[in-house]
Amino acid sequence: MPKIEISEERGVRFLHFGSPWVQGAMRIARPYALELEYTRDLMLPLLFHGDEWPASVLQVGLGTASVTKFLYRYRPRSRITVVEIAETVVMAAYQYFRLPEPSARLHIEIADGHDYVARTTRKFDLIVVDGFDDKGRAGMLDSRPFYANCRARLSRRGALAVNLVTRTRSARPSLDRLRESFDDRILVMAPSEAGNIVALAAGGDEVDETWERLRKRADELRAATGLNLHSALARARLTARGAGGVKL
Repeated sequence: MPKIEISEERGVRFLHFGSPWVQGAMRIARPYALELEYTRDLMLPLLFHGDEWPASVLQVGLGTASVTKFLYRYRPRSRITVVEIAETVVMAAYQYFRLPEPSARLHIEIADGHDYVARTTRKFDLIVVDGFDDKGRAGMLDSRPFYANCRARLSRRGALAVNLVTRTRSARPSLDRLRESFDDRILVMAPSEAGNIVALAAGGDEVDETWERLRKRADELRAATGLNLHSALARARLTARGAGGVKL
């Protein structure tokens, strides 16, 4: 189990696993906002579909529950399942980061994310993967079997968003595994300021969106939720293969 440490600086509360590395953050005055840039990157698939999407979410790795809380508040019709291997992380999220209590819309399961995805038969519109140990290692959450199982768990309009930490190594092996598992239907975003690389993947219906439509939806999402995805869009455009937009 990770050693949980909490720190605060300039109105922001941070989660650490016994090291200076930040595992998550919450601005105390805005607990439902996405404080860290890479968590905003993980929400880029919201621009691919309408306000009713995603109907179902699987989140692997809880951290400070930033993604959980954002979706819980701003996608009120979504049913969210969170799989977290460490019960101490869940307890810290309740105590320090305002994780909502379980309800008909929010289920928290203490389990290994790789094992859960391998055994479940449920389908999800959105799978968000952000799970690491105290040394920044994802273990089996960054493996071909895991990514293949994620693809099998996606609905017809499903998307995967995964955080790839690159503090000590290249992301290329991880991206190769994703490309193989999703038949190269991935979008790799330029790194965030902290060095996180978020990759998106699709396994069902084709995603084919122009930059103009995505920018318009980003404006609408910002007006409705306060979430600004224009920086994420700009960094996605730096690496996208198609000049006209996103194709997955």
